[in-house]
Amino acid sequence: MRSFYYDASLIILLSQLNKMKSIDASKVITNSLVIILGTLLVSCGKQKQDFPKPPTPPVENKTFTGADATAAFNAFNTVYYSQVDQLYYKTTERKEIAAIWTQAIYWDIVMDAFERTKDPVYYNLIAQIYEGGAKRYDNYNWDNTTTWFIYDDMMWWVIAMTRAYEITGNQVYLNKAVAGFSRVWNGSFDPIKGGMFWDFRHHGKNACINYPTVIAAMRLNQITKDEAYLTKAKSIYAWSRDNLYDISNGRVADHKIGEDDPGFEDYTYNQGTLIGAAVLLYQTTNLQSYLDDAKLAANYTKIVMSDASGILPAEGDWNEQGVLKAIFARYLSKLVEVYSGSDYSKWASFNAQSAWNNRDLSRGIMYRDYKITCPVGIVQSYESSSAVAFMQVFAPAK
Repeated sequence: MRSFYYDASLIILLSQLNKMKSIDASKVITNSLVIILGTLLVSCGKQKQDFPKPPTPPVENKTFTGADATAAFNAFNTVYYSQVDQLYYKTTERKEIAAIWTQAIYWDIVMDAFERTKDPVYYNLIAQIYEGGAKRYDNYNWDNTTTWFIYDDMMWWVIAMTRAYEITGNQVYLNKAVAGFSRVWNGSFDPIKGGMFWDFRHHGKNACINYPTVIAAMRLNQITKDEAYLTKAKSIYAWSRDNLYDISNGRVADHKIGEDDPGFEDYTYNQGTLIGAAVLLYQTTNLQSYLDDAKLAANYTKIVMSDASGILPAEGDWNEQGVLKAIFARYLSKLVEVYSGSDYSKWASFNAQSAWNNRDLSRGIMYRDYKITCPVGIVQSYESSSAVAFMQVFAPAK
């Protein structure tokens, strides 16, 4: 995932890298009032779409069910999954395969669906997506700097591979995860000042590599019992807490460049990966401070980043940011598992229900903006993914 810099000169420099991803920081507020909250950052020829007016879905006051969650996942797969490529398409046009790092997030959603349902079809899909990625990404050759050109793209796959190993017991997945983590650590870690660099040129240290590194290290620690992973996780978390986290309110900075102040920009996946990192460390160390950090980050997302009704921001205006809330959903669910004294689950379910109420009735897909009806025209898989993720990890037991 690309980091979202506000420094104009750095944007120009980084735009020369392959596959630079687009960004904007708009946020849609209720009652049809649109307030531009920040400078619109656009690159790589961002496209605009004019959609025909979709039909209004029926009003549903009930909480979504497990059957609804399954229907949402199946609809996402029907519309976006390529049986030939064994990966997901970028849009409903089914022409291009989605970005490399988002495939790992989609793979996680598949595993969420399997863990919820134990459906053997979903279990088989885990292996299929791995094979699809192996064919397309040089058999996960971490040293191929054409396939892999940014550190966090690798780390999302490493995290997903650890999950795939735990579900299936397939040693290949674990071996690839261990090798991938080692490759990223050796190339990204700053042994002098600490923290992980986001890109191969070491321009900045970003939340999107630092917190996922902690998550991957903790998952590998839990699997292998190798204490070196725990030591690395603690080190990166400590650096990130000092440099990328406002301990007064739970806000996560997007990046830190050199000696500059942290670049505070609100993205749900950064809030989510801090939560995931802190929860995993709390589970292993039983240190309350980690849990407190996770709760504070969740509260900031709920109170500050969401609208007055609790709806999360509509990230991803025709770009890959549409997947960010999928990452947030997963790690918020992990916080709920260790901290039951909250209304996070109710809040998450409200967001999922809002998106489900506004789904495209003919295709069954949802949209990045949970408050409006899903367009009936071209929609990106990025935009449709996050509500599917919420429904998998927050579906009622029955």
